[in-house]
Order: sequence, then structure tokens, then C-alpha cells
Amino acid sequence: MKPFAASFAAVLTTAFVLSACAGAGRPSPAPVFVLADSGYLSPEALARLAEAAPSAPDANSAADRQDRDQSDRFRALEQSDRWLLATAHAELRPPLALQHFDCALGLRLGGDAETPTLDRMAAKAFHDVRTVSEQVAARARRARPVSNDPDRPACERLTPAMRDSAAYPSLGAAAGAAYAEVLAALEPDHASAVRRIGRQIGVSRMVCAMNYPSDVAAGAALGRAVALQIIAAPAFQAEAEAARRELEARRAAGLTNPGCAAERAALAATAAD
Repeated sequence: MKPFAASFAAVLTTAFVLSACAGAGRPSPAPVFVLADSGYLSPEALARLAEAAPSAPDANSAADRQDRDQSDRFRALEQSDRWLLATAHAELRPPLALQHFDCALGLRLGGDAETPTLDRMAAKAFHDVRTVSEQVAARARRARPVSNDPDRPACERLTPAMRDSAAYPSLGAAAGAAYAEVLAALEPDHASAVRRIGRQIGVSRMVCAMNYPSDVAAGAALGRAVALQIIAAPAFQAEAEAARRELEARRAAGLTNPGCAAERAALAATAAD
């Protein structure tokens, strides 16, 4: 591992540790993931979104071959700083997934129970995005890069089931795009910055050899479509003001993520944005 990569890993680990500590310096319990049994959208609305999603490229088609060629280029990033950032982006569950947007928002989120409304909203959005993605994936059943090339390393620990799960559409790209749109709706002044990170979460799935470019593009489009309906939902609007107050309080606390400098350097190392 390169010297900077080692320092990036250390900073990234420190960022997660600090985010799990209480404000008074006492360690808090490990974060409990906030998962929802239902989301903002009805099953019928989710089914319509899944039905509207385009099909995956046919195996051995020109689009499929182009995907494979482009995927191979990401091998140059294996074990790089960008690779290490991709390992962090692999966590999609709230509240820790919201930490991916710390630097874009200029504050610190995730794992401290200070943003219960925002965490609950993110969990509902993740439920909807995952439900739609799974419905599309069941129809597509496209193999992942790490499945087509078993010797290719992934930047996360994989079970056989995960390695052989459907690649299309990319759930990571869908979740990144949806989180970004939700945060952009809550904090319009940071919309461009959070959307950039949402895109980069999708890029990370290609760096990790978990998805092809077409998977990521489809996932991002699906995530945005789901998020736009979520944002328009009365239930979302009813919670939005409380979530904005939580974000304002986090910013007023003056805490920022210590991994931001490393994140900027990692993102600058590639022109994938």
C-alpha cells in the first residue's frame, strides 16, 4: 500500500471512530443501523417505477462489451486511495451511510443519535430504493464484474451469494443518488456538492468491481426517480422541517469529519466525476 493510501485508511478509520463518540468524550455504543419496514411510497408506486426501468444490456451485445472494457480500466485503481474511499462507500445503510455526505455538507452525521428525524427519513428512502432495485434486478439477473472474473478483487468482503447477486441496476448508485436528492431538498445551498458525492458513490461500485457502467447509470437514474416521488410525498414534507433543524444544529455544533482532506485527495486522483 502506498504511504498516502495508508494515511488515508488511518484518517478514514479515525473519522468513523470519532463519529461514534459522544460529545462529552465518552464512547457511545456501536451505531445501530436504522432500517425501515416501509417507506414513503406505496407498493403500487414502487412497482410502476420498477416497470419503467430500462432493461439491462444483453450478454455479449455491443453495450455489454463496452461495459466490460470500461470496467477493466478501473483495475488501475485497485489498492489506491480511490479504492479505499470506495470501501467506505460500500456502507449504504443509514445512519452511517449519511457520513458519506459530511464533507459536502460541512458537518458531521451518522451514529450519534443527534439526527433521529433525518435518520428515519433516510431509512424510509433506502427502503423504497432497495425495493425498486430488487424488483428490477429480479428481472435482469445480470452478472457482476467479480462474478464474470472470479480472480478480480472486490474492495469489500463478499459471500458467494453476494458475488453471484444481480448487478443491474446498481443499488449503491441508486442509494447514493436518492440520498443526494433528499439532502439537496433539505439543504438547497449544498445541492451541487451532495449530488457530486451521490455520483461518486456510484463510481465506487465500479471501482469495487461490483457493477458495470450501465448498472451504475441505471441505478442512479432509478434512485433519482424514486427520490423525486419521495420528496413530493406529503409524509416527507411533514418531516422535512424537523430534519432541517437537526442539520442546522449539527452545523452549529462545529464538528466536521476529519477525513475530508483525504476524501478530496482521493477524488482528485481520478477524473471519474
